[in-house]
Order: sequence, then C-alpha cells, then structure tokens
Amino acid sequence: MRLLVTGGMGFIGSNFIRYILEKHPDWEVINLDKLGYGSNPANLKDIEDNPRYTFVKGDIADFELVKELIKKVDAVVNFAAESHVDRSISSPEHFLKSNVIGVYTILEAIRKENPEVRLVHVSTDEVYGDILEGSFTEKDALMPSSPYSATKAASDVLVLGWTRTYSLNASITRCTNNYGPYQFPEKLIPKTIIRASMGLKIPIYGTGQNVRDWLYVEDHVRAIEAVLLKGEPREIYNISAGEEKTNLEVVKTILELMGRDESLIEFVEDRPGHDLRYSLDSWKITRDLKWRSKHSFEEGIRKTVKWYLENEAWWRPLVNEKVLHPTPWKLGW
Repeated sequence: MRLLVTGGMGFIGSNFIRYILEKHPDWEVINLDKLGYGSNPANLKDIEDNPRYTFVKGDIADFELVKELIKKVDAVVNFAAESHVDRSISSPEHFLKSNVIGVYTILEAIRKENPEVRLVHVSTDEVYGDILEGSFTEKDALMPSSPYSATKAASDVLVLGWTRTYSLNASITRCTNNYGPYQFPEKLIPKTIIRASMGLKIPIYGTGQNVRDWLYVEDHVRAIEAVLLKGEPREIYNISAGEEKTNLEVVKTILELMGRDESLIEFVEDRPGHDLRYSLDSWKITRDLKWRSKHSFEEGIRKTVKWYLENEAWWRPLVNEKVLHPTPWKLGW
C-alpha cells in the first residue's frame, strides 16, 4: 500500500508513521506537512533515510500539490490541523484555512483525481462539546465550544457530505485526549513535565476540575490503523480508553512521579469556553473492529514522563514564552 499521511510531523502523525513503517514492511508512506508551529522535523529524524518514507513540505490547502500526491497513493490519513485551543481563541482565522479549506481540498482532490482512494479523517472528541454525565456516542449532535472544535466539526460535516454525494470511501475517527512521546510542549502533560523539571510553577486553569479521558498515543495509532483497514465508508468511530482524570489529578500524578512537591501548582484564570468534561463511548470500534486500548493511564504516564526526562534535546528548542506562559490564550500569535 502507498499511504499519504498529512500532518505527519506532528505529535500523533509522527507516531503513526513510525508505527506503520515498523508494522507493515511492504507499505510506503508519503508525509505531507507544511512545518507549522505544531510540526517538528526532529519527530521523524531517525527515519528520514528510510527508502519507504518520503517527506513533502506543503499545505493541504494547496490543491495542485495535493491532487498530484493523491494520484500516487491508495489511501490518505488526514492528521493535518491547527489543534491548539488556546491559539484558536486568539487567532481563529488560521484554523479556518487548515481545518476547513484544507479538508475541502483533500476531498476535492480525491473526487477529481482518484475517487477509489481510502480516506481516514482524524477528528476529535471536542466536536461534541462537554457532557456532565454519561458519554457521547457517534450519533450525538455536535456542539463545539471553541474556534478549534467548531472548525473540526465543520470538517467532519464536509467529509460526511462528500462521502454520501460522491460515494467516497471515507471514515472519521474522534478520539479523546492523547499523550505520549513527541507531544508539543504547549499541551498539559508535556508542559507540566517540562516546567516541573525546570522548577517552575505549574499553571492549572480555574479549579483544575475539568475532566478528560486520557489515551496513550500508541493505542490511538493502532485504532486509526484498524479504521483504515476495516472501517466502513461514512462511518464515525469514537476512540477512548475509559481513563477519566481531572486536570488536577493529572498534574499531581506527574509531580509525584517526578518527586516534585505539589506547592508548584498554581491556579490561574480559566480560558473562555473551557469545556468541563469530555467522555466518549467507544463500544462501536471495540465491537466492530476489535480494537481496545492496551495501556492504563498509570503505565502510559510513567512511560511519558520517562521519555521527556530522557529527551531534553528534543523539547528544549521548543520551549519559549508561548509554551511557558501561564495563560497562553491571552497571547497573540
């Protein structure tokens, strides 16, 4: 199989590419990435000479480039997106281009140039909004709470519309919060590890009682592989681990693993529209595709803390004011 991965220099995309090349020795991967702020060539530096791997610098909103790549492949996995909620609050226009126009461009390139291509569009649990009790299923309505989640919801609707009207072979995945190696330092878990290692205060929005379901990134890429190979057209698959933790619990766990005192915790002004709780019912992917997560949060967070402490050379160049600011949504990008 020849596979086009968009946004493959990002956190989840790079983990997916590394996994696929190891798991499928007869597959070839083309990685299309514009190298924006969430991308890092260091994520895949160790495989850049692999003869089955090709990197192309470019934007998914560039139709001429995307259509030429679509002609050469059997499948596309679309990770490319602006994904940082804080940034979407201060600069929403960038999210419209990547998350809406970019997905439209991919769909049109497939429709016009190679309609047999298999597409997996990687979305997010944030399109549902928050839920105080119970868990969202794939049939629940979309109720996004931020410019980021609104643009991701729009892209999901585009995929569903193009799949039905033009009979494209596309599926959507919606996953809970990921963590693990190579995650950009703006995110809660790497930011906590990095700041704690530097002896800096750990900012927590509001009271720290916002709840997320945490999934180790390796389990996520296995789920995407399952949807790519066995998923049905126009179907949506929720992906979750059932590991719900408050943000405060997550930070306290990391500090304990690092031998740091909880006095480092500092509660800061909450960001606008901050969802209280995300929760997904992933019975469908378990039932239909036989996928389930393998890592408990305790195991995954230990591996993650260990990786960041042993790979300072990877994260140190990425640490700047925007990563370390206690309320980054107030900054302009």
